[in-house]
Amino acid sequence: MRSLLFFLLISVLYSCTEQSEFQQNFEDQSMRVDFVLIGNANSEEIKLDKISKEIYWGGSKTHLIDELSFGEYKFEILDLKSEALIYSQGFCTLFEEWQTTLEADSVTREFTQSILFPYPKNPVLLKIYSRSWEGIFKEIFTQEIYPKKHTYNTKIVKFPYSKILDHGDPSTKVDLVFLAEGYTVNEMEKFKDDAQQFIDYLFLFEPYSLNKEKFNIWLVNSSSEESGTDIPGDSIYKKTVLNSNFYTFGSERYLTTEDHFAVRDVASLVPYDAICILVNSEKYGGGGIYNHYCISSVDHALSNEVFIHELGHSFAGLGDEYYNSSTAYNDFFNLEIEPWQPNLTTLVNFDLKWKSKINLDTPVPTPREESYTNTIGVYEGGGYVNKGMFSPYMDCRMKTNEAGGFCPVCQEAIMRTINTKSE
Repeated sequence: MRSLLFFLLISVLYSCTEQSEFQQNFEDQSMRVDFVLIGNANSEEIKLDKISKEIYWGGSKTHLIDELSFGEYKFEILDLKSEALIYSQGFCTLFEEWQTTLEADSVTREFTQSILFPYPKNPVLLKIYSRSWEGIFKEIFTQEIYPKKHTYNTKIVKFPYSKILDHGDPSTKVDLVFLAEGYTVNEMEKFKDDAQQFIDYLFLFEPYSLNKEKFNIWLVNSSSEESGTDIPGDSIYKKTVLNSNFYTFGSERYLTTEDHFAVRDVASLVPYDAICILVNSEKYGGGGIYNHYCISSVDHALSNEVFIHELGHSFAGLGDEYYNSSTAYNDFFNLEIEPWQPNLTTLVNFDLKWKSKINLDTPVPTPREESYTNTIGVYEGGGYVNKGMFSPYMDCRMKTNEAGGFCPVCQEAIMRTINTKSE
């Protein structure tokens, strides 16, 4: 009993210390930095667009320093005077995916990107890093920020919004915001029903089902002029609020939007940890980018399954475990290093992954045989290739739509993310 009381006391003191650090360094609002990533397959640079202030901070006030080390990029916020690290976060971009396409070998393009962090009370230094092919973070951008000098209030968009699941203070909950895309003003009841369908489905699966009380859910009725989305392969183009489209990088089912500034503008109406974009279309497709957004069409027979798969990418940094499907990417993973995605391994440094969860009598690598169904192992195939990359389970929602749910390794990764955003 004494040990338990001591542990609880230490936890409370630690939480109070973290809260004190937040109050010392930040206001309960957000600073948003918009920039453009410019480059090709072999180069990248950042051009600052603007720095603005948003009225809500939806993130944790205790987990300020990123401990997950996920993402192809990360940023750090340092107090300019003391040089102390006061905030950090990893993220991914559509730009880094495009860099692995054939087009990037001969073309230079620009992609919009935003990062969000608590609004600093004092001058800070922003550092942005990019993960190299060798897996090492390299600094690519620095900017001194003087809050009173460099920021202005972000553009306020006017859309109705509502909180349809309320479990408390956003700083101690995971706040998911659902944005309407390709819904007209007269289709907002459909948007609400579509969102509720996805939410109900999400909470059928572990670990979401056991942690529903840790979530808040927001809806933003971001209406569009026209219903639907762009389908360039069929010469269909629509006027929509977030400018989404299928056929991203030539892949018919890859649904995204390159207009990240518009996404952030609409999401800024509420406090949030993660953005989910619902696209009013019956076409199969979606996309998920870590700490960027999750996006899915709503009216296909498999839209529910696509949604929770893509949320696995955007929310928990999970990698694709399939290996027999065509993609637009060339050499997406360096098989000579350990990938950062928690559910993939090259066995280069397997101690960092799920090695401790494997039974002693389970062979490594593990054959894809029926006798190993529902067994944590090391199954060759994943990350779009069938050789050199391994995944932890015969099947999982990060591999197929037919899987019964997320495997134990993916569940643990999702749970870690839930905890970092809700404690």
